[in-house]
Amino acid sequence: MTDTESNTSNRSGYRHAGIRFCLMSGTVSFGSARSGSRYERNEDKCGKRNGYLVEYFYKAENEVVILDMINRNIDNGRPFDWGRTSSDYAKFRDIYPQEFYERIIRRGLCTKGQAVLDIGTGTGVLPRNMYRYGADWIGTDRSENQIRQAAVLSEGTGIHYQAAAAEELEFPDHSFDVVTACQCFWYFNHELLEPKLFRMLKPGGSLLVLYMSWLPFEDEIAGASEALVLKYNPEWSGGGETMHPIEIPDCYSEGFELIYHEEYRVSVPFTRESWNGRLKACRGIGASLTEKEIAAWEQEHRKLLDQIAPPEFPVLHYGAMAELRKREAGRKA
Repeated sequence: MTDTESNTSNRSGYRHAGIRFCLMSGTVSFGSARSGSRYERNEDKCGKRNGYLVEYFYKAENEVVILDMINRNIDNGRPFDWGRTSSDYAKFRDIYPQEFYERIIRRGLCTKGQAVLDIGTGTGVLPRNMYRYGADWIGTDRSENQIRQAAVLSEGTGIHYQAAAAEELEFPDHSFDVVTACQCFWYFNHELLEPKLFRMLKPGGSLLVLYMSWLPFEDEIAGASEALVLKYNPEWSGGGETMHPIEIPDCYSEGFELIYHEEYRVSVPFTRESWNGRLKACRGIGASLTEKEIAAWEQEHRKLLDQIAPPEFPVLHYGAMAELRKREAGRKA
């Protein structure tokens, strides 16, 4: 996919670098909360693809990339960019318990001799914690900031990273035994992605979708913290989780068969500092609010935790996985 339009005008120290995707229907607005600027495009100029996603990005003078994404099905279309919170993400979101990884290994996935592609890798949490099992890992993410953090944290591991949108990947046919997507599956344009994954996976290869979330209706601390996120960002649609199977879009039935899924409760240990960091690095706060809003939220959240949480405490989460096997007979006609 190519840029639809390019513009080099400078605004507040940021350069409008162009449009990566423009997929929402109708007139849409997009921009960077960091730059304070807003733009509009009509679908006739941007092009409409599946009515799904608008992605708009800026490049700062110091080469720090700010990449805003807008999806009308996420946060009511409020722009967000994981690159804004990369430092906190790297520090506070490596929280999956050992049980999370052991369940993957018990499926015979991501083990020695396998080539694994991790799409939406973020700061490389999954490959960094699983490379010790012997697989060869490549991690990709659309955010250059996230990939920079991943590379630093993975030094000496042999994990390779690439800054690229999953929908744009062009690895050779039959390159991978497994493709993983951890905590990111709903961000992709699946009608574009599914045939690419089918092509890049080896015969009989697996697509493994992974997820973990706190349970706000079952854990008092999680519920109180989540309520405060919603106070500062009422548009955030990431709250209210209950344990349920991962939803797989219908288009995956073209080339894949769902062969396994499981959901389970798991207790994750935190301190006040690490739980505050985990919430700060969520999409509803660090990836979408302004620095001033983040500072105000954090001040109030720390006071809340001093009142309701001991210095160390567990937070109830649930984990989920879904394994899709590439159809041996090929894609459906």
